[in-house]
Amino acid sequence: MTTQPKPTIGVFDSGLGGLSVLGALAAECPSANLIYAADTAHVPYGNKTPDQIRARVLAMGQALINQGCTTLVVACNTATAEAIEALRATHPNIPIVGVEPGIKPAALNTQTGKIAVLATAATAKSQRLAQLIARHAPHRVVHVIPCHGWATEVEALNLEAPTIIAEAREKLLPLIDAGVDQVVLGCTHYDFLAPTLSRLIGGKAQLVGVAGAVARQACKVSGCDSLTGNGTIRLMSTMNPVRLPHTLSALGLGDLVESLAGPPQSLAAD
Repeated sequence: MTTQPKPTIGVFDSGLGGLSVLGALAAECPSANLIYAADTAHVPYGNKTPDQIRARVLAMGQALINQGCTTLVVACNTATAEAIEALRATHPNIPIVGVEPGIKPAALNTQTGKIAVLATAATAKSQRLAQLIARHAPHRVVHVIPCHGWATEVEALNLEAPTIIAEAREKLLPLIDAGVDQVVLGCTHYDFLAPTLSRLIGGKAQLVGVAGAVARQACKVSGCDSLTGNGTIRLMSTMNPVRLPHTLSALGLGDLVESLAGPPQSLAAD
């Protein structure tokens, strides 16, 4: 009797943001084998053209399939908005889960009918975000705030960068004072800014992330929800992979280090 190999879930982002999804996956599906790939040679995606983003998403997806991944998670709002359909068309037999801003839960939970969305420049102007707002929040007031440079600051582990705090005070706090009670974290990098943003908001609004929901969906479609035993985690990067284990601790994910299958590796994704 042959034993079927354990499914492997591949998670990728332009850099560190998707680690928030990796952390949620490890908690939701501890038996799964996980590979996290950071496209640090091309970070961030938020300032790239749609064609450039699609090219990188297709390259990263193929590279992870080459590593044995049987399910893919596009752990980047910008990449999902611009390229997930192209990735699904290229690999129709691979389950692919994307990340979208939490417009739906924000619209369901708002008491004032006013929502703010923090997003990269690319996500802010994407047709997919506009469609999400039209579908899930047609009778809500939705303010979309492009957050220039925030993902780059997270990449540098500057989670309390003065530029982020100043921009949040200038653009977000006036909206909260005007009644916004739901703040959507429209980039996976921004999950790591939640403590900083929470201190600024002071309990006047709820931060809405989607890492947990994405992890549950990926666990389900991969078949890993029925697995037993302990899974492993592999870290890969298109540039400077040695940095990744340190970032886990710096971003509050130090408990994942015990599950690492070995040192981080370079990923060829051209």
